[in-house]
Amino acid sequence: MTPPTFACQQMPGVTVISVAGDLEAVNADRLDAFITRARCRPGDQVVLDLSEVPFMAQSGLRVLLNVRALTRRHGGDLHLTALQESPDRLLDTTGARPVLTVHRSVEQAILAALKAANPRDERL
Repeated sequence: MTPPTFACQQMPGVTVISVAGDLEAVNADRLDAFITRARCRPGDQVVLDLSEVPFMAQSGLRVLLNVRALTRRHGGDLHLTALQESPDRLLDTTGARPVLTVHRSVEQAILAALKAANPRDERL
């Protein structure tokens, strides 16, 4: 098990969080706490870069679903990006894929989040 590490970048209306390591029952609460601290406002768009997450247990998925629900209640959304095989398969086997917004690349997710956060900006 590789314990997760987190990094954060702020953009106007968007919080980009990079996660590295395994998300399991013993550490999923660390992701939840980091996301809660990292967001500037509850309604910000949240981009989770999961390109360095080789394994995610259902407890990690539960955190993602809870973050999505809270973010959407405040007018934002959760954007997942660059899923590896195990987390990608988990979304399929649990039926969570239709509920979550998944992008192929970090760049696509950030652009979609910026457009959602700044709908009047025609440059995006």
